[in-house]
Amino acid sequence: MIDFSKPPASIPPDDNWTLAGAKARFSEVIDRAQTGPQTITRNGKPTAVIVSAEEWARKNLRKGTLAEFLLASPLRGADLDLERQRDAARDVTL
Repeated sequence: MIDFSKPPASIPPDDNWTLAGAKARFSEVIDRAQTGPQTITRNGKPTAVIVSAEEWARKNLRKGTLAEFLLASPLRGADLDLERQRDAARDVTL
Protein backbone atom coordinates (compact mmCIF):
# COMPACT_ATOMS: atom_id res chain seq x y z
CA MET A 1 0.00 0.00 0.00
CA ILE A 2 1.27 3.52 -0.86
CA ASP A 3 1.65 6.00 1.98
CA PHE A 4 0.25 9.26 0.58
CA SER A 5 1.01 11.17 3.79
CA LYS A 6 4.67 11.50 2.75
CA PRO A 7 6.00 13.10 -0.44
CA PRO A 8 7.67 10.78 -2.96
CA ALA A 9 11.40 10.25 -2.40
CA SER A 10 12.17 12.12 -5.65
CA ILE A 11 10.72 15.37 -4.25
CA PRO A 12 13.16 17.13 -1.93
CA PRO A 13 12.04 18.09 1.56
CA ASP A 14 10.49 21.53 1.92
CA ASP A 15 13.36 23.79 1.01
CA ASN A 16 16.53 21.80 0.21
CA TRP A 17 17.57 20.81 -3.30
CA THR A 18 20.59 19.16 -4.80
CA LEU A 19 22.03 21.06 -7.74
CA ALA A 20 20.94 18.32 -10.13
CA GLY A 21 17.43 18.26 -8.65
CA ALA A 22 17.12 22.04 -8.83
CA LYS A 23 18.21 22.05 -12.48
CA ALA A 24 15.75 19.30 -13.36
CA ARG A 25 12.83 20.96 -11.54
CA PHE A 26 13.77 24.62 -11.81
CA SER A 27 10.18 25.81 -12.28
CA GLU A 28 9.17 24.09 -9.06
CA VAL A 29 12.12 25.62 -7.21
CA ILE A 30 10.98 29.06 -8.39
CA ASP A 31 7.36 28.35 -7.41
CA ARG A 32 8.40 27.21 -3.93
CA ALA A 33 10.65 30.26 -3.53
CA GLN A 34 7.49 32.38 -3.55
CA THR A 35 6.64 30.96 -0.11
CA GLY A 36 10.13 30.59 1.35
CA PRO A 37 13.85 30.44 0.61
CA GLN A 38 15.07 27.40 -1.33
CA THR A 39 18.58 26.13 -0.53
CA ILE A 40 20.59 24.46 -3.27
CA THR A 41 23.45 22.17 -2.28
CA ARG A 42 26.48 20.99 -4.21
CA ASN A 43 28.38 17.99 -2.88
CA GLY A 44 26.20 18.11 0.23
CA LYS A 45 27.12 21.70 1.14
CA PRO A 46 24.77 24.70 0.86
CA THR A 47 25.84 26.67 -2.21
CA ALA A 48 23.00 29.03 -3.12
CA VAL A 49 19.65 30.24 -1.88
CA ILE A 50 16.80 31.24 -4.17
CA VAL A 51 14.25 33.70 -2.82
CA SER A 52 11.30 35.49 -4.39
CA ALA A 53 11.88 38.86 -6.06
CA GLU A 54 9.65 40.41 -3.38
CA GLU A 55 11.81 38.98 -0.57
CA TRP A 56 15.00 40.10 -2.33
CA ALA A 57 13.67 43.66 -2.71
CA ARG A 58 12.59 43.74 0.93
CA LYS A 59 15.99 42.56 2.17
CA ASN A 60 17.86 45.08 -0.01
CA LEU A 61 15.68 48.06 0.80
CA ARG A 62 17.84 50.93 2.01
CA LYS A 63 16.64 52.19 5.35
CA GLY A 64 18.03 55.72 5.20
CA THR A 65 21.30 57.38 4.36
CA LEU A 66 24.70 56.86 5.94
CA ALA A 67 24.40 60.29 7.55
CA GLU A 68 21.07 59.31 9.16
CA PHE A 69 22.61 56.08 10.41
CA LEU A 70 25.56 57.90 11.99
CA LEU A 71 23.31 60.55 13.53
CA ALA A 72 21.19 57.81 15.13
CA SER A 73 24.23 56.05 16.61
CA PRO A 74 24.05 55.38 20.35
CA LEU A 75 27.69 56.56 20.51
CA ARG A 76 26.76 60.03 19.26
CA GLY A 77 27.54 62.49 22.01
CA ALA A 78 29.36 59.85 24.07
CA ASP A 79 32.41 62.12 24.17
CA LEU A 80 34.84 59.35 23.27
CA ASP A 81 38.50 60.18 23.84
CA LEU A 82 40.17 58.90 20.68
CA GLU A 83 43.84 59.50 20.05
CA ARG A 84 45.46 59.21 16.66
CA GLN A 85 48.76 57.38 16.52
CA ARG A 86 51.49 59.61 15.16
CA ASP A 87 53.65 56.84 13.68
CA ALA A 88 56.02 57.61 10.83
CA ALA A 89 54.65 57.01 7.35
CA ARG A 90 55.56 53.68 5.81
CA ASP A 91 57.61 53.39 2.65
CA VAL A 92 55.54 52.69 -0.45
CA THR A 93 56.98 51.87 -3.84
CA LEU A 94 55.05 53.46 -6.70
